[in-house]
Amino acid sequence: MNILFAAEVVLFALLAQSSLANAVGPERVEEIVGGKCFICHGLEGESSSKQYPKLAGQHAEYIAKQLADFKSGRRKSDTMQAMSSDISAEEMLALGRYFETKTSPMVPRENAELAASGRMLYFSGNAASGVAACASCHGPRALGTAQLPRLAGQVRGYLQNQLQQFNTRERRNDNEVMHNVAARLSEQEVIAVSEFISSFE
Repeated sequence: MNILFAAEVVLFALLAQSSLANAVGPERVEEIVGGKCFICHGLEGESSSKQYPKLAGQHAEYIAKQLADFKSGRRKSDTMQAMSSDISAEEMLALGRYFETKTSPMVPRENAELAASGRMLYFSGNAASGVAACASCHGPRALGTAQLPRLAGQVRGYLQNQLQQFNTRERRNDNEVMHNVAARLSEQEVIAVSEFISSFE
């Protein structure tokens, strides 16, 4: 009975989210993307700057959560707080749905040796320092989930920046696990795993 009830709750939540996103027309989504998002992330979410993440292919629910966290100040960024200040929850989810359908070319691998080291860390972790395998949460293809971000193809410099922010606890709006992981990574491991993930095939 409890399992059935839980399944119904999940189904209701998914239907509610779908209704929220569908309540916002494509014209409004294009207006927000063209007026706000494209400046840093590109019209297709194809950012290549280490300052701004790629949004193309990212999970809609994850994007909506990050926007809500920026708006509330739970995730710190003066720019993003201003950008999200007049965006509703419905619009956030609709924007997520928009970017989730987009694709962008993979970043060419710059250093094969670093990428090989990063691959080992991604799939096996580092038992000596207590770093868990990234794949245990983000999946064997780094595609993540609705709650955990897709990492595959993300800008390498942005990945490095975020790991640093988790390490210093400048970024505190997501899973506590990431603070522990980032704190145990060496600078070289951060560079290596970012190299691998950014060019994940």
